[in-house]
Amino acid sequence: MEQFLKILTAADNIPIVAMVFILAFVMTVAIKQAKENDCYLDEGKFDDMVEHMKT
Repeated sequence: MEQFLKILTAADNIPIVAMVFILAFVMTVAIKQAKENDCYLDEGKFDDMVEHMKT
């Protein structure tokens, strides 16, 4: 475990580690928005979905 942390905290690996966390955050937000849009479409409220996306 100590070797793993040493590799993760090496100066040239820090941006890669940060990118993993940023990617996880962005994917979580995208999936949440996709689920909301699917609910609008299932209810037949396309216009409401478009208005919600604009705000």
